[in-house]
Parts: sequence; structure tokens; C-alpha cells
Amino acid sequence: MKKKKINLRDLEPKKQQGEHSHDDGHNHSSPEEISNFRTYLPAIFSFVMLIAGIAIDYFDAFPFFKGWIRVVWYTVAYIPVGFPVIREGWKSIKNGDFFTEFFLMSIATLGAFAIGEYPEGVAVMLFYAVGELFQNAAVNRAKGNIKALLDVRPNEALVYRDGDFVSVNPETVEIGEKIQVRVGEKVPLDGILLSEKGSFNTAALTGESKPDTIAKGNTVFAGSINLDGVIEIETTKEFKDSSIARILDMVQNATAKKSKTELFIRKFARIYTPIVVFLAIGLTFLPYFFVDDYVFRDWLYRALIFLVISCPCALVISIPLGYFGGLGAASRNGILFKGASFLDAMTQVNTVVMDKTGTVTKGVFKIKEINSITFEEAEFMKYLMAMEEQSTHPIAKAILEYKADGSDYEATDVSEVAGKGLKGTVNGKTVLVGNKALMTSNGIEVPSETDGIVESIVMVSIDGNFAGYVTIADELKDDAHQAIKQIRDSGISKIIMLSGDKDSITQQVAKELNIDWAKGGLLPEDKLNEVEELKKQPETKVAFIGDGINDAPVLAASGVGIAMGGLGSDVAIETADVIIQTDQPSKIARAIKIGRSTRRIVWQNIGLAFGVKVIVLILGAGGLATMWEAVFADVGVALLAILNAVRLQRMSW
Repeated sequence: MKKKKINLRDLEPKKQQGEHSHDDGHNHSSPEEISNFRTYLPAIFSFVMLIAGIAIDYFDAFPFFKGWIRVVWYTVAYIPVGFPVIREGWKSIKNGDFFTEFFLMSIATLGAFAIGEYPEGVAVMLFYAVGELFQNAAVNRAKGNIKALLDVRPNEALVYRDGDFVSVNPETVEIGEKIQVRVGEKVPLDGILLSEKGSFNTAALTGESKPDTIAKGNTVFAGSINLDGVIEIETTKEFKDSSIARILDMVQNATAKKSKTELFIRKFARIYTPIVVFLAIGLTFLPYFFVDDYVFRDWLYRALIFLVISCPCALVISIPLGYFGGLGAASRNGILFKGASFLDAMTQVNTVVMDKTGTVTKGVFKIKEINSITFEEAEFMKYLMAMEEQSTHPIAKAILEYKADGSDYEATDVSEVAGKGLKGTVNGKTVLVGNKALMTSNGIEVPSETDGIVESIVMVSIDGNFAGYVTIADELKDDAHQAIKQIRDSGISKIIMLSGDKDSITQQVAKELNIDWAKGGLLPEDKLNEVEELKKQPETKVAFIGDGINDAPVLAASGVGIAMGGLGSDVAIETADVIIQTDQPSKIARAIKIGRSTRRIVWQNIGLAFGVKVIVLILGAGGLATMWEAVFADVGVALLAILNAVRLQRMSW
């Protein structure tokens, strides 16, 4: 059964409709309140007419309110809410789709008019229209997060051409061109910061309200808002390939990837609706052959009640809205699901497998321990830093971040000993910096305490004597411990770490984080084999968390692939099913909770809709329910289901 949105403003003149449409992209000539009032005006008019008509009927206030006057009154009340529905039903029939909810509503309400039940006919259509308005408001609210993402799509770029900065469409800017971004403007394309530093608001991209300060030479993402001073950026990607463009495309397409529950309900509605129509026809005519006191009008009324009750609005509206709410809530929390099917898949995960570097660690070397034997720490570090200034190794960069008081030393005659380290002269002293092999090959005795160190270690000898060592380690993310605890608290039975780093380091990190099982020294294909083995175990549903680059094969193969730092990784956006935008592993447990909350609300709605409908269907077929109960069973349940689905947007996890 097709679900199509009805706009109650369709009855307005075209000019007004254009002026007050919220989605036409033009400036509104009237305030938003007036536009909202126009949206609800047909329903308000019908409601006032209906209540007035019922009051006149009940109190018999006007003797002339009978016959054709009464028919005209209720017809005028019916048209504002009924005409758009009848028109949509007619369009559907012309397109070959007979059995839509518009068809059911039209037949039921026109039938009520035919047998003289005018108030019921107006009421059914009025409450259906109110349900549509509620649905539209709920969907618009759910779309709020995605609209916020769409709003960060920049529409112009100041690019340096022919000696001046000129404003152009971002899609025309090529890789390697220099662009300028002023204070308060959005960065139009991904690029490298040429200015000394910049402060950016990345809230629409990551959900983080704290400004992000970026230094010269680092990457700036399209969609960030420049907060401080005019900056210049060298573009590294075309507009269509920028991270924000890819994410926007992914989010916009997410709702197209339906969950199995949603697909089942849609298929069910297509079969269910025609069955209901034929049952209603049977309920009208078949009793003639079996009932002695058969009255056509009574059985037609029951059949009309049957039609109203059986309309699957509550299911067709509330289930997609539930998943849409889940997707919106996730994006508000810096988590992007590529479709409703992955919200469902997250609820089934019982085994979490994760990479180490970039997932629970920052992927940046830091000094962990300094052990100086013959010199003061600052003096020792000056010798070491003088040597490491000659190196471009990541470990050297970590050592050079150390802040030593006083003037720096300078190294001369520095040479590299292949695979071992550096040799040179500092302050007239011979200095060796490197691994244990460098020390032993130069006859320098190394303390036995260094044998048990699993981290990367830099040893130093000065004038033939062992002077000390520095250990370098990848730093755990601030929320790593919290992340593992929350994943375990969410009911995950097994947490595994697979890493390409040394096994000894992997085991140490796993032990520190209380991870069940870990294995290091793995190539990407080794990780893939490990996950494939896990998947062979019955009842095991695997989610893999990685940085989306070397982990791409495993992300694709696992039940749910979760990429950290999706803004910086094209492969993550392409391969993963879920992207943690803020690079925080603690968001993984939140993604699981959002998936479970969404599924719980969807099934609550299914149970509510079926339960109430079955009860009132039985009562209606037996003549114990009137059109008013039918209205509650259809529109009332739909409204309750919508309100239940909207709860997702107010939840916190």
C-alpha cells in the first residue's frame, strides 16, 4: 500500500501555497505563525462545523436544521478535509493502485453519508486529517538533524585566481587551489590549513559544541564554521568528494535502506488492504443468506466501520517514523547509521571486535616514562632531543614534544646506523640513541630491567656509558575505559581486540582495558580470517570497530561495521555501516542503546495497533462498535503510535 503525504493546503490558491511553503527555498512574505495557521485552517474549520452540527442535533436548538440544510452543513464541514483525500485516492486509482488508505477512507466516509450518518463521516475524515498533520509535524521534527546537516553544505567559495580572491560555486574549485574563509563563514571544501592556526565550530559534523583548534598543515573539513580571523586553505578534494558531501549523501539515502520489519509491514499492507475491502463487501451482503431479519443499512454500516478500523495507518505511519526517529537521534549524538536495517542489526550484536590503534588509542606516540641514570632528567633529555632533531621518525617527534628548561644542545656528525638508531656528537660527547642492538654492538651494558618493557623504548649512551632510556607508547583515548565498561553493561557478552601492532603491546592494552581476548601482529587479511571464524560460531553476531582504512575488509565482512573518525576517512564512509563522527569509542554503546530503543518502540507500536484493531474489528462485525470506536481504533491508535515514536527524539542515552 502506498503511503503518500497529504497537504491540507492543497485547497489554497496556488499563489498562497507558494508563498507559504516551508520547503520552497524562498523568503516567506508572512511570519511562520501565519503559515502554520494556514496549514491547520481546513481542519480547524471542519472541527468547528462538526461540533456546531452535533450540538444543534443534540439540543435540537434549531427546528429547521433538518433535511437538505443538515446535509449541506455536514457536506461543507466534510469538504476541507475530505476533498484532498478523495483526490489522492482518485490519483492512485488512475495509477493502477486501488487499495490505498485514501480509497478506504473515501469509501467509508462517503458510505456513511449515503446512509445518513453525516457526523460520523465528517469525524472519520477530520481525525484522519489531524493524524496526517501530526505525522507531518513528527516527521519534520525527526528530519531536523538531517536538515541541520544539509544547512552546512557551503554554497560559495572565495578562491584565489588572477591575483585576487573571487566568489565562485564550490563545485568549480579544483584540487590544489587556495581558498579564503572569513569569520563566521563555512569552509566550502576539504583542505590543508595554510594559516598559522584556526578555530572551527564542527558541531553540525560531529555533534561536539566545543570549538576545534587546528594548526597549520592540518586538515580542515568542509562544513566547519570559521570562528576566528580570516584563514586560507589549500584544497585537497573536489566538492563532490568532500567528507561533508559524502556524509550528506549517506544520510539522505539512509531512510531508503529499510529494516526487515518495515519492509514486512509494507508488503503486509499491500496484501491486507484488498482482503479487508472484500471482507467488508462480504460483511454487507453475505448475511442476507444467513440472517432472518437482514437489514441492508445495518450491515452496510458495520462494513463501513470494518473499513475504517482496518485501515493500517498506525502501522504504515509509525514504523517508518520510529526508524526515522532513531536515525535522527543517532545523528544528533554524532552517530551516523547508513540505514534503518543497521539500527536493527545493532540490537542483535553480542560480540564486539575492535582494532587498537585509532579506535581505543589516539594513534599518536607520547612519552610514557623517562628513566635517566647518570644525568638530571632535563639534561638527559637535551642530549636525546639534540640527536632526535636529525630524525623524521614518529618516535622522534614524540620525544621532541618534551619541554626542557634552558638553551637547547646541538648535535654534530650525526649518522644513522641502519635498523638500530643514531650516532653523533653533542657537547663534545659521543652519543648513541636507539635500540638494544645498537647498545650491545657498541659494547654497552644494558640493565636487565629493560627486558620486560613492551612499549617502544629509546636507549641512550653518553661517552660509552648507559645514560638511561625513554619509553614511548600510543596514548589511550580519554573515554577508552568508560567505552569498554559501557559496552559490557549494554549486554555484550564478548569483547575482542585484533591489532596490527606488536602482540605484547596489544596484550598490555587489552589487559588495561579488561578486554576478554586479544591478538596482535595481524595483517588486514589476518583480522578478516579471525572475524570469519567468529561468524561460524552459532548465535554469534559480530560488530567490528576500526579506523576504516586498513580495516576496510573486516568492516565490510562483519555483521555491523563501525568506523571511527569517519570525517577523516573516505574508506570508512564507503565501507562501514555505522560511523562514529566524534572519534569517541564510548559512542559505540550509545549506538547499541539507540538501536534497541528504536526496535522496542517499533514493536510497541505494532502490538498496540494490532491489539486494538482486532478487538474493535470483532466488536464492529458484531454490531457492538459504532463509527466513533472505529475512529479511535484507526486514527486514535495512529496518533498514540506517532507520539510513542516521537519519544525517541526526547530520549537520552
